Amino acid sequence: MADDGSAQSTNVWPLPKFYFQVKLDSEVLSFQEISGLDIEAQPIEYRHGDSPEFSVLKMPGIKKNGTVTMKKGVFKSDKKFWDWFNQIKMNTIKRIPVTISLLDEAGEPTMVWTLANAWPTKISGTDLKADGNEVAIESIEIVHEGLTISNQ
Repeated sequence: MADDGSAQSTNVWPLPKFYFQVKLDSEVLSFQEISGLDIEAQPIEYRHGDSPEFSVLKMPGIKKNGTVTMKKGVFKSDKKFWDWFNQIKMNTIKRIPVTISLLDEAGEPTMVWTLANAWPTKISGTDLKADGNEVAIESIEIVHEGLTISNQ
């Protein structure tokens, strides 16, 4: 009798990346694409003068967070991005937590990225083409002060 896969563990297959949810503060928004969920530690190079090695030591330095880019379709009367961006004034901005959740088949979060104190740094409107037949897409670039990852 052939194996139908029903006895397999749920940990055998990697999760698909197309089922995700985004919360800006507490409001759930739909996005087409998200990129830039990265963090890096900048290396510090050091060599003392009497080192017998003719190379530098590398130590971890300041952490650097990537700029997160989110793309979504343009909808009539939807100006949430622009309202948030227009709150930028001299030395003040509304910083909010942004939560991005990768969902399983049941719609439950399995991996969650949380951006602390996020705010928009750039908004790009859609391109316009007279002979195009694509959906109008706008994007927002968000900077933040820290990325935490939890795996449920």
